[in-house]
Amino acid sequence: MAGKSQVPKMQYAQVFEKCGGPLEYKQIPVPEPGPDEVLVNIKYSGVCHTDLHAWKGDWPLGVKTPLVGGHEGVGPVVKVGELVKDIKIGDVVGIKWLNGSCMQCEFCMTADEQLCAKASLSGYTVNGTFQQYAIGAANHVAKIPPECTDLAAVAPILCAGLTVYKALKESKAVPGQTVAITGAGGGLGSLAIQYAKAMGLEVLAIDTGKEKRDMCINQLGAATFIDFATSKDLVADVKAATQGLGPHAVIVVAASEKPFAQAAEYVRPRGTVVCVGLPQGAKASADVFGMVTRMIKVCGSYVGNRADTQEALDFFKRGKVSAPFKVMTLKDLPQVYKDMQEAKIVGRIVLKIDESD
Repeated sequence: MAGKSQVPKMQYAQVFEKCGGPLEYKQIPVPEPGPDEVLVNIKYSGVCHTDLHAWKGDWPLGVKTPLVGGHEGVGPVVKVGELVKDIKIGDVVGIKWLNGSCMQCEFCMTADEQLCAKASLSGYTVNGTFQQYAIGAANHVAKIPPECTDLAAVAPILCAGLTVYKALKESKAVPGQTVAITGAGGGLGSLAIQYAKAMGLEVLAIDTGKEKRDMCINQLGAATFIDFATSKDLVADVKAATQGLGPHAVIVVAASEKPFAQAAEYVRPRGTVVCVGLPQGAKASADVFGMVTRMIKVCGSYVGNRADTQEALDFFKRGKVSAPFKVMTLKDLPQVYKDMQEAKIVGRIVLKIDESD
């Protein structure tokens, strides 16, 4: 090992043995980093809807079990592998969804490493950040700018922030245009509003409930809020709010299927619908006649690459984005998942990974 500091042999983590099985808060061994890896002392970890999907086994992608979930972890490096040259002990880094990739395939070589067939995924195919010490590939950990001292606030940027920032880039919307964000009051949506505004876009927020309306309009600065639960005709209401033409782009971060089809109906001619949310078994559908005659695009956007990550963090460093979040503890993870399934969470939950247990 090229460098190391005092690290215990055992640590606390949230572990499940099988998908849908009980979450166990227990001690497990601290892992050893490989030659091209680093060991990070996780101080905070955001909780993403993907973590819930992994625990439930919702997706047609094999989950490693037993598994430590989590992929929005941030903290100082405490060990580095012998081949690691650009990261040293004490550097603060983030472990994100893309834990590592081959660095040699056509996707890795063209800055689409998130599409690498050999990619390892934190909290899904490898153990993630719901533990005190986690492993990350040195080439893929995010370097946290020294100005970013509030690590709890940084954590959601590593997935939620990065994901919506990438989606906005994929939409090709330009300053002055309007972007609709479905699921605007959630963890992804609340950040999407801020990134969109920082990129010079006007935001039409779609969600439900007074609390989310107040947050989207009064705290985050969305120009318009449409409540899908009280709207009698969402497509008509969105068009009416955008001079009858519809928004130039739609970022769909909703956790249900219906908003994907609606977006294709109300997006402006030559507009783009960017699918981001991953509801279980959902299909994105659109009327072919309408797609052709209105020349709309429907595409998917996955997580960003390494450059996107640093750009997303730079917006945070400059005070342009800040995830509305609440801090809970690692022990609280089962309650967080319960609240997620009941749609009770506004903004983001960030877990404090407490070493005093």
